[in-house]
Amino acid sequence: MDGQDALAQSQPVEETPPKPEPKVKSITFTAVTESIADGLRDFRAAPVFGLTFGILYALGGMATVLTASALDMTYLTYPIAAGFALVGPLVAIGLYEVSRLMECGETPTWGKVRTAILQQAGQEIGWMSFVVLFVLIVWMYQVRLLLAIFLGNESISTMRDFLSVVMTTPQGWAFLAVGHVIGAILSVVLFALTVVSFPILLDREVDFITAMITSVRSVSKNPGPLLIWAVLIAMLLLAASMPFFLGIIFVLPLLGHASWHLYRRLVEPEETPARP
Repeated sequence: MDGQDALAQSQPVEETPPKPEPKVKSITFTAVTESIADGLRDFRAAPVFGLTFGILYALGGMATVLTASALDMTYLTYPIAAGFALVGPLVAIGLYEVSRLMECGETPTWGKVRTAILQQAGQEIGWMSFVVLFVLIVWMYQVRLLLAIFLGNESISTMRDFLSVVMTTPQGWAFLAVGHVIGAILSVVLFALTVVSFPILLDREVDFITAMITSVRSVSKNPGPLLIWAVLIAMLLLAASMPFFLGIIFVLPLLGHASWHLYRRLVEPEETPARP
């Protein structure tokens, strides 16, 4: 036995070479418009999936706002609506999978989409989801902190009171200015971390740190086109949220499918895909 152990220890252990980092490509604004067109095509090809995820997202927004109203915190409606948009990339995972399946020539089914989501939920996408939720928590805490700093001495019990204070008083203007600046910073940070993170985690075997690094590299290499893409996302989500989140039903699927195709234009494909 000792001789066998010594022989086994003397044999070299083959180490698996580390996978190369995903390669990021340079794109132009044309890639953004083409991705939107491809996203619209996917939405039309599989509308049931897009509308279902859009409805679920809209219902989540409605439930959050109604909960705030039931707790006599209607003045938090706008911050909640703005913060709720931050979890869009997390909700769109199912849409990425639908686009991936159609890209591979497969017919998307609820069984395939559900299996992909469940398989990834306990892996790296779970950690990436934690990052998104952490930013959302930071957003809500900073809103409450700013309310205490700027509007702590104001009597606010209804949405009308809130709008009157923020629109007609210096402290209300300061609250809006500082809040929007902080919100913009958090949004930019989260966008840089997630613009390709969820699609690449769904597409290949990488850890969530590598996914975030690849996402940041994509933004740093293509600041112009991706800044325009971020502004388009913010404008569309804001406009879609106004009629009590009803527009989200159609905007989320478009943005979700388009995000997958933009990821394809930003990151070089693997030579041997992890998920054929």
